[in-house]
Amino acid sequence: MKGGHTYIDLFAGCGGLSIGLNRSKWKGLFAIEKSPHAFQTLEYNLIETINHFEWPKWLPKQAHDINSVIHDYSDRLKKLQGKVTLIAGGPPCQGFSIAGRRDEKDERNTLINSYIEFVSLVKPRLIFFENVKGFTMEFKNNKQKGKKYSQIVTDKLTQEGYNVYGQLINFGDYGIPQKRTRFILVGIRNDIKKSSIEKAKSFFKLIEDNKFSFLTERDLLENPNIEDALSDLISSEKIVETPDRKGFYSGLYHKPKTTYQKFARKENENAEIPNSHSFTKHSQKVTDRLRFVQSVSTKCKNISEDLKKQIGLSTQVLVPLQPKEQAPTVTSHPDDMIHYCEPRILTVRECARLQSFPDWFDFKGKYTTGGKLRKFEVPRYTQVGNAIPPLFSEQAGLILKQLI
Repeated sequence: MKGGHTYIDLFAGCGGLSIGLNRSKWKGLFAIEKSPHAFQTLEYNLIETINHFEWPKWLPKQAHDINSVIHDYSDRLKKLQGKVTLIAGGPPCQGFSIAGRRDEKDERNTLINSYIEFVSLVKPRLIFFENVKGFTMEFKNNKQKGKKYSQIVTDKLTQEGYNVYGQLINFGDYGIPQKRTRFILVGIRNDIKKSSIEKAKSFFKLIEDNKFSFLTERDLLENPNIEDALSDLISSEKIVETPDRKGFYSGLYHKPKTTYQKFARKENENAEIPNSHSFTKHSQKVTDRLRFVQSVSTKCKNISEDLKKQIGLSTQVLVPLQPKEQAPTVTSHPDDMIHYCEPRILTVRECARLQSFPDWFDFKGKYTTGGKLRKFEVPRYTQVGNAIPPLFSEQAGLILKQLI
């Protein structure tokens, strides 16, 4: 294992966090991700394409449940003490999500304990933890009533010997065309020289102060809008059969119109067909409904209950995107948003653009799923919606280096 800044990505998803850490010159050791679908995407891009991880021989390169890794390889994990700079990532957030039911009994909430146990075994110098905004809310119905979810994690990490500090950050203020507020927690092991809660707290001031020079160097705006991100992906008359989705059609690239589009297409300039830019097959009835909503809506927010009744819509959320605004939080549900100038939902690639994924990053597996499978499968739309925006994680990676 070579020197330098090394990290392990827990609950890695398709690799949004790891892309940013790669760009900020961190070296991955390995990634833990339970879903075979999400791991397939991570493996293709970060292992096979750019060889980002120095994957240990003792751990198979495949999808892993964190509890299985702890059970089967605890001795190996202990031997990593002193060799790992950072543990990054956050457990699945469905049980805490404001957008969902916020089920305090959701079994996925217990993965917090697995996260803490993993940290205890490896004892990295730094911790970077990300979760949904709802993670800062209080328990209402169980023995922890009145206590914030985030405080429980903070207390446990403090007991493990870390100085920790967390706060909410809107990624939309860091060059990402999406309003996406997340809870970020940074921890520094308390035996490290000059380590303190103030040191952990300084992460948030440093990343705020650094963003202007970071974005200026890349010719990017602080608050890009939806049109800035997507206008080179409109369908117009340029459509072809989707290469990896039989019976569906994709749009071709138009010339990039903004610096954000040029940034997204870097290292992918010669491609004609964007990966995962497959259009959904809407019936004429659905197309007419979406076009009507576009014609009467001028705000980038969930349409009124009256309008939902008028068009016979039963879903909870339908947001008609507006070109000069930032998108709402991209989720795993593709039907939540209407394209800003075409009567259709967004493609996977368009969602990925709003999440700041580079266009060279190819998504793998199913495009979408439904019904009971939604809880178990992680298709492309879900992979994108669950990810940390790479453009933010790159900025975070640079500041985490400064802390040590």
